Amino acid sequence: MNIREGLIPTALGTAVSVTGYALKQKRGSNKMVANTVFGFGLAHVVLGVIDLVEHRR
Repeated sequence: MNIREGLIPTALGTAVSVTGYALKQKRGSNKMVANTVFGFGLAHVVLGVIDLVEHRR
């Protein structure tokens, strides 16, 4: 099984970003927590994409 470096952080970041976005849309949720989760996910997406581009074959 050959998984490219950076693919797991990108996929994880996408899932966390979607979760943060869903929390932002929910009326009763804490907005600061939702924005933190969303930003954390976006950071993982960016770092994962950088790894994917750097380690291209």
